[in-house]
Amino acid sequence: MQFGMGGTTKLAGRYRLLNPLGGGAVRLAFDELEHRDVAVRELRLPPELGESRDSAVRDARLATGLRHPSIVSVLDVVVEDGVPWLVMEFASGASLEQAVGARRTLPVVQAARVGVCVLAALVTAHAAGIVHGRVNPGNVLLSTTGRALLTGFGLPQAGLRPSADLWSLAATLHFAVEGRPPGRVAAAGTDPLRALIRAMLDPLGAPQVEMVAETLDRLALERSLDQVIAASGPLSLARVAAIGLAVLDLLAPSHACGGHHGAVHPSSILLPDVPPEEAGSPAAWILPSRVAGPAAPAFRPPERVPSQAADLWALGATLFAAVEGRPPAPGAPLSKAGALAPVLFRLLSGDPAQRGDHGTLRKDLRAVALPAVR
Repeated sequence: MQFGMGGTTKLAGRYRLLNPLGGGAVRLAFDELEHRDVAVRELRLPPELGESRDSAVRDARLATGLRHPSIVSVLDVVVEDGVPWLVMEFASGASLEQAVGARRTLPVVQAARVGVCVLAALVTAHAAGIVHGRVNPGNVLLSTTGRALLTGFGLPQAGLRPSADLWSLAATLHFAVEGRPPGRVAAAGTDPLRALIRAMLDPLGAPQVEMVAETLDRLALERSLDQVIAASGPLSLARVAAIGLAVLDLLAPSHACGGHHGAVHPSSILLPDVPPEEAGSPAAWILPSRVAGPAAPAFRPPERVPSQAADLWALGATLFAAVEGRPPAPGAPLSKAGALAPVLFRLLSGDPAQRGDHGTLRKDLRAVALPAVR
């Protein structure tokens, strides 16, 4: 280790140490060879790991091969006077921990976008055989461009599996929307992100990574039907019918195999932020039942037994809420349903056999949806 003017230290003859960053564990440095700012951190070995320095340095050097837009890269690992140091890409921005502490919790869409970035970084790392082991709000940076960056790669971790990173991501997203770790009770809200977080924290096992990734991608770009109704009131008949058609198409593969969804309700249905005719995308997408969360009582079929017919009743109740602006209730009038009323009466029949089949329902819904269907 060399000492220059003013007592500033230099690592490996090229990284000139400057001021501390954040809490002080990381320091700003200047790479005199590449003429760029970097961040450096001493690689300290927790006693409980019982790990040799050479093993820790070897594992840290594996992280230097990771490259992803949402990863703060480890550029170099140097050993100076027997002390290992990580040299990392310098990334500006506040940590998620700092942002929530200063500005309170994140909106659901912004939190979902954080999840998209962090999960993509973890998938890249896991594909390379690297487990992060320290996913937490302090290691997620919110960049000035809006991208979330995951830092902390290259630090020792006690033989954790990739599933530990996914649980920690869920806990981090919980902190983002609730302002606290999950503790014994996870977030109780009904919005799709909180439902996904609860599923990821489930001690019996989280959903598949692919399902989590697709759901986060949707949540980052779309809003749930109940959010749209709360913000804008009842939807047009054509749009409601188009939503019904899209959901029927999504239910069809499961129903064709004798299965059912079991969680059709306004919170589980996502709508694009732009009209589907402009986006060229379906009018709606339904969360997988594994992450959709339970329905409110108004959207539970009278027979209380999950089935294909129960899915259709729940779809009818959901479309009722979309067209009337309120959940269905016994004796509630259909004052705004117009041409959609016969379909809703059939779907909401107390007799499962009277709710119709996919073909008939598609034909009737399409007749109402024509202005919204290409």
